[in-house]
Amino acid sequence: MSEDVALLLRRAGFGPTSAELGAAVKAGYADTVLALTAPPGPDIGATTASIPHLGSDPYAVTPNPTPAQRAAADRVRQEQADKLTRWWLDRMTVANHQAVEKLIFFWHGHWATSIRKVKSPQLMLAQHRTLRSAQNFADMARRMVVDPALVHWLDGQLNTREAPNENLARELCELFLLGIGHYTEADVKAAGRALTGWRLDLRAERMVLDPAAHDSGSKTILGAQADFTARGLVDLLLRQPVCAEFIAARLWFRYASSTEPIPPATRDQMVTAFPAPMAMLRALFTDDAFRATAGTMVKQPIEWMVGAMRQLKLRPANIPGEVLLQLCDGLGGLGQRPFAPPSVGGWPAGATWLVSSSARLKLSLAGKLASQLEPGHLTPEDVASMLCVDRWTNRTYAVLREVRSNSRMLLTLGLVSPEYAVT
Repeated sequence: MSEDVALLLRRAGFGPTSAELGAAVKAGYADTVLALTAPPGPDIGATTASIPHLGSDPYAVTPNPTPAQRAAADRVRQEQADKLTRWWLDRMTVANHQAVEKLIFFWHGHWATSIRKVKSPQLMLAQHRTLRSAQNFADMARRMVVDPALVHWLDGQLNTREAPNENLARELCELFLLGIGHYTEADVKAAGRALTGWRLDLRAERMVLDPAAHDSGSKTILGAQADFTARGLVDLLLRQPVCAEFIAARLWFRYASSTEPIPPATRDQMVTAFPAPMAMLRALFTDDAFRATAGTMVKQPIEWMVGAMRQLKLRPANIPGEVLLQLCDGLGGLGQRPFAPPSVGGWPAGATWLVSSSARLKLSLAGKLASQLEPGHLTPEDVASMLCVDRWTNRTYAVLREVRSNSRMLLTLGLVSPEYAVT
């Protein structure tokens, strides 16, 4: 039972503290699933990390800058982007409603949008607010199809009836709502026409429809014929039975197994709960197939770092600025910096995160985290308890025993151990 509860907490959130794990074991698996997916009351921890005020995008204030103004604006944007990144890491760490925060992280990877192309921290924050405030997946999809950051990321602002651009339409079908094999090229072309005419208002941080640039003609998409607009297109895709199945499979991929396909029975239970994401997760977590995946998932770098900070009782907002900058840059070096996925396909999963080229950097980052503590005398057993590791293998235990006189080194090696990396 305790190992099942530990698995649940590791997967549903970013990593439990020893106190959270103890309380959950006492409550039992079923009650813990309910508490995670339907948390009572406000998130007290998250209220201490309120969404930051970034100020205006400098390019909204000065849309035609001189070279000097452009250089200054780029510096301001970088400062705003760093502030945004530090805030979200802080929020993920201090949030009590861990399953809520982890789900936002999942959606960020699903609707993968990178600030490296979007440039505007304000647009990235506006997208984040949408992911956080959407009532359900259907509401989210309807808002995301005209989300300024996503539209810009996929060149949707260049999509006109005279020169259709199919990027956003293709990814709506392939990566966001249906999956490969459930649409044709003709569907994509027609969907692209439905999305024509949207223009970015950077000052207002929203997309505005230009009727003169929109193709209002009839389109045939997935066998349906209508004068489709962005909203009508998304509603059509949401009505496809494969849409709910696709989202269930994506949740399985990130929460249960990145190597084994979702069992049909598990998928069907999750589909029944669509479009409510937390209800879909509740169906997943209470399915025996989920518990059978123990020991198969590799933590992503953000999951690893946020979980470590939670378990070591470190808060990003309280870490010295220079060290926090090094930690954020380290996440980038590991391949996963918040608000900067590598492509519209999002971040990889599984053994990709275990490459030897990142091992030295991960060891350095673990050392920086451990250096923020005065841990006193620790044993390998203490470290296992602190990091919520079920048990050390004989090989890892032997390594830890060799440095048992150095508590910081014990923590550092525990954080880079296979037992900690795999859930």
